[in-house]
Amino acid sequence: MAIVLAVPTCLLLALTGLGVADRAHDWSAARATESQVGILLQEQDLVRELQRERGLTNGLLSGAEQYRDDVRGQRARTDTARTSLRAALSKESGDLPGGAAAALRQAQLPLVDLIATRTAVDAGRADRTATLRFYTRAVTALIDAEGAGAPDGDRRIARGVQALQALARATEAVALERGSLNGVFAAQRFRSGEYLDFTDVRATRVAALGQFRQLADSAEKSSLDQAFGTAAARRVTGYEAKAEAGADGSSLHVDATRWWADMTTLVDALHGVQKQVGDDVRARADQVGGAATRELVGFLALGGLILAVASALALFSARSITRPLGALADEADAVAGTRLPDVVKYIQGADPDTPLPTEPEAAEVPATAREITRLVAALRNVERTAVGLAAEQAVLRRNSTESLASLGRRNQALLSRQLGLITTLESQELDPNALAELFELDHLATRMRRNAESLLVLAGEEPPARRWPGTVTVTEVVQSAVSEVEQYQRVAVTDIEPCRVRGHCVAELSHLLAELVENALMFSPPQQPVAVYGWRDGGEYCLAVVDRGIGMTAQRMAQANALLSGQGGSLLAAPTRFLGHHVVGALATRLGAHVELRATEGSGVTAYVALPTRLVQQPDASTTAAAT
Repeated sequence: MAIVLAVPTCLLLALTGLGVADRAHDWSAARATESQVGILLQEQDLVRELQRERGLTNGLLSGAEQYRDDVRGQRARTDTARTSLRAALSKESGDLPGGAAAALRQAQLPLVDLIATRTAVDAGRADRTATLRFYTRAVTALIDAEGAGAPDGDRRIARGVQALQALARATEAVALERGSLNGVFAAQRFRSGEYLDFTDVRATRVAALGQFRQLADSAEKSSLDQAFGTAAARRVTGYEAKAEAGADGSSLHVDATRWWADMTTLVDALHGVQKQVGDDVRARADQVGGAATRELVGFLALGGLILAVASALALFSARSITRPLGALADEADAVAGTRLPDVVKYIQGADPDTPLPTEPEAAEVPATAREITRLVAALRNVERTAVGLAAEQAVLRRNSTESLASLGRRNQALLSRQLGLITTLESQELDPNALAELFELDHLATRMRRNAESLLVLAGEEPPARRWPGTVTVTEVVQSAVSEVEQYQRVAVTDIEPCRVRGHCVAELSHLLAELVENALMFSPPQQPVAVYGWRDGGEYCLAVVDRGIGMTAQRMAQANALLSGQGGSLLAAPTRFLGHHVVGALATRLGAHVELRATEGSGVTAYVALPTRLVQQPDASTTAAAT
């Protein structure tokens, strides 16, 4: 169901994602436009100050010394505008589109020579034409940079930015005309080539204004008309007519100061129109950004709604299927975790003549589709078969255990009679050679009795009582264990600290030690002895069986220790070569002792046996004092 619902959901989410991406693009473009227009307005402030400095400097170089103080003040304003632009670029460069930030920084490179140019002007070494061209190149570079990284997205925003750039070029033409004619009027005539520059500037202004009128709206056109309709602008037209009359190099009698003031008024009015256009573009960008934000939120909400509806449908559909399947899973868990173990436990503890349960209890499963009903019936068939198999296995295991126990008891009875007969023969035999053979036969029968007792231990039966009254020394227990192994000559009982153990545990402790000693003898070289040590450890008593044999891997030793602790799994699943570990683990559990294998330093394995306090007789004060 999840897959079926996922396909249309993914398609709807893909369409929603396209809408989100489109709205996010519009929002990003609007944000970038706002940042770009703000930077452009600050850049045009710098252009305005450079244009003023250019005009005043041109007049100063033409001989109008009254401009010198104005030039100094204007330079300070130019530097302030330049610093402001740099700070704005550092702050907003990440939000500018495309390569606009890089282009604006590149446009400021011509201003590197600004200080040198000013120094040359102050020293009287500057050429008026060259200085005018320097300022013009710097201003033109800044204006050209405005076209880099043009914003995309909303068409009105793009037209507004283009209109702003066209108006900037027209304003530069007016400012350039102001600066160039300021020098001409100060010198009272055109020099060679200056009239052609004047006509070229006027043509650039007319073209730029025509482009602006094509891009601007009615309000912006009206503002432009107002800028050119002032009294100052009309006087500028008269000055331009007088300048045209001096094309032949004749003398021009125009007050340069009045020309500068009227042209500055016109340039300031054009800058006002630029700010109006920039504010309009930013307002439009803010509207587009707000609309894009609202639509983006709407698309995200739609996507969330689609996911919620799809998830609810998937959950409803899944629950209609998983509810009966969950009941079936609970039923299967109950079978595996409770019913089958209970049946096996009941069979193992029941009387052999008791009939075995084969029909499982039917559990209630919610009625649902035909397929689920068939699955319920199949599960019950599986449970019925599993219960039958478990019953058969339980009977087989019980019969196997009883067979082992019966065989062990029979062997033990026969071996006890055999040992009694051998003891009688030993007491009557006088021939040393025959007596030695009887001793060997006695030793062999003792080992066979231990094997019979191992069968009873593996079957979980209590062996016939072989108890000693009172207490027995540990040395006697170790010697009894050594007497039940084949190569007892190789066993060295080297250092046994005196101690006595309770008589009721002597037989099982001797059996446990015999299994460990025989295992050590089997897996060590024939010429190497096996040592047995014993010492007190607080209230407990510890025994160690040390061999110098081939040793064991870490994994194999971990498995063996699991068997010795009684956690090694089922006896019927264990390999026959590990039955001795099962015997030791069962005896250790009965005694409450702890048995563990560890690696012997150098090579081999050491088996540690820790006897609990309840099996060990504690030394009294007199014994302790005598020992010290």
